[in-house]
Amino acid sequence: MEQINPRKAAIIGCGFVGSASAFALMQSGLFSEIVLLDADMQKAEGEALDISHGLPFAKPMQIHAGTYDDLEDASIAIVTAGAGQKPGETRLDLVRKNVGIFRSIIPEIAKRDFGGILLVVANPVDILTYTAARLSGLPENRVFGSGTVLDSARLKYILGEHLGVDSRSVHAFILGEHGDSEIAAWSSAHVSGVPLHDFCEMRGHHDHQAAMHRIAENVKNSAYEIIEKKKATYYGIAMSVRRICEAIVLDQKSVLPVSSIQHGTFGIEGVALSTPVIVGKNGIESPVPISLNEEEQESLRRSAKALREVIDGLEW
Repeated sequence: MEQINPRKAAIIGCGFVGSASAFALMQSGLFSEIVLLDADMQKAEGEALDISHGLPFAKPMQIHAGTYDDLEDASIAIVTAGAGQKPGETRLDLVRKNVGIFRSIIPEIAKRDFGGILLVVANPVDILTYTAARLSGLPENRVFGSGTVLDSARLKYILGEHLGVDSRSVHAFILGEHGDSEIAAWSSAHVSGVPLHDFCEMRGHHDHQAAMHRIAENVKNSAYEIIEKKKATYYGIAMSVRRICEAIVLDQKSVLPVSSIQHGTFGIEGVALSTPVIVGKNGIESPVPISLNEEEQESLRRSAKALREVIDGLEW
């Protein structure tokens, strides 16, 4: 195994999400080298050229197209490759197409004796995180998905708008599947230590149940709404990729709801879904116990069951 370069990242897949992520990471100053891989080498070269022309306005670094051999010393490999979600398609409709694509990508990574962290971003992210863990043979702490990091950001944003408060002061998680069975963990949500219901009343909002239902639905359907309006979502997820990479590269030990394989959380076993974990330079350090009420726990188990059924329907 080559010596890992902690400031080198590889992005596999240069579609909307991959190229937006490369752009966000270039601006972040986290990396001194980013290598772009795509089935269409010219696409990767074009994206690398386009982004590199902005380097005089950012920080010096190298961004270039490459091959799987370039992964050997990368500290993070970000997999965004896959068929995109079309209008009217659910994330789970994508599953067979994208598991097939992963069956060609992940063994190539494994062959290179890759010593870094494998971050799965392609959808359906939970199924593909499970697939990547299974096909790569890497330790589970080094294989995880972007999960509900973006969904949780959407929740914070919408709550911030609803309450007229900085979204960074809102602390709330979306858990479970990144998709239709996701759960808003209302029982543990707060605004800078003030329980959410109390803060709502302070701001003149009293119809909690209706507001919670509406906001959770808005979060869940926001990707569909964006896809309907502009055919794809990529800026929000690119910022989420940047946030996860920041936690890894700077060893921030941030609590993030990434998708990882579960071992007994609320009775859930052997599926990948999102729960809060501590993320640092070695990947997932440890789970963070979150208190959920009975209804939320049951919803989380239902989400796991939906994912399990999809996994069981695939040929391994």
